[in-house]
Amino acid sequence: MDWNAILITTVKASIGLETVVYALAAIGVNIQFGYAGLLNFGQAAFLGVAAYGMAVTVATFHLPFWLGIAIGLAATVVLAFLLGIPTLRLRADYLAIVTIAAAEIVRLVFRSVKFSSVFGGSDGRQNFSGDFFAMNPYSPGTYGIGPISFNERVTWILTVGWVLIAICCGLVYLLMKSPWGRVLKAIREDEDAVRSLGKNVFSYKMQALVLGGLVGCLGGFLFALGQASVQPDLFSTEFTFYAYTIVILGGAARVFSPVVGAAIFWVLLVFVGNTLSEAVSAGMLPSLFTVNNIGAVRFMLVGLGLMLLLIFRPQGIFGDKREIALDAR
Repeated sequence: MDWNAILITTVKASIGLETVVYALAAIGVNIQFGYAGLLNFGQAAFLGVAAYGMAVTVATFHLPFWLGIAIGLAATVVLAFLLGIPTLRLRADYLAIVTIAAAEIVRLVFRSVKFSSVFGGSDGRQNFSGDFFAMNPYSPGTYGIGPISFNERVTWILTVGWVLIAICCGLVYLLMKSPWGRVLKAIREDEDAVRSLGKNVFSYKMQALVLGGLVGCLGGFLFALGQASVQPDLFSTEFTFYAYTIVILGGAARVFSPVVGAAIFWVLLVFVGNTLSEAVSAGMLPSLFTVNNIGAVRFMLVGLGLMLLLIFRPQGIFGDKREIALDAR
């Protein structure tokens, strides 16, 4: 097997576009779930409306790129209010039901034939990233260290992505050390006690839902720009489940755990997938394993590892069982 190629691909995956996108989505989930105790299973919808808000503004209506960014952010806030107002006064499971349903509704609306003139149907939208890459300060070529290198377009979007991750992590750190963050964590532990102290629990929950959605939607922008296209199936429910997996893997209610969790998650997927592919090509595995089912086997093995992690360390790698327990939701 070509271990050198496997290692290079794996290292690139640890800092690549998927890691950046899922890290931002997971930081948003961490604000909502880890700090506020909100079961938002519709994080993919926040990324989707932001990405489509930008893409449709530029590609369909031929308006400026920055206006598309503003519309995407505004659409994310509106979606958060639409989901939160009727549900945040109820038990947490109602929010989970509504958000997972809303995420599917949003995806199907983007995919529908009736609105294909606006959203592009199942093909989505393209030709909206030109203004973003026109701001690229990197000249044509490759950038990196040895074989761990990227072309100028990927380097530009990764630079923007990791800067956004650093800003978001810094913002979360400052907020959670502030009185606002302490109230949020108190709501997670016992919202009746917080309400008895005169705090508006609904308002704090709504702020957490909006903030988590806005942080996550930055990943939607980068996902669309990095692929220079946006399709509805990119924002399916499994996207949200991956984000939760990353948060739980790193440890909920920790500032940097979503970033580390995203890197570990994609390293595992890429390393296991490439290793299995090389082993099948070299005839080292039984005939039961073929190139066609390697993807499924990869997810089975990674899923098994995550199950064992939850059994033996349910708080995640960096989490603290005394501060947050997964079964407390």
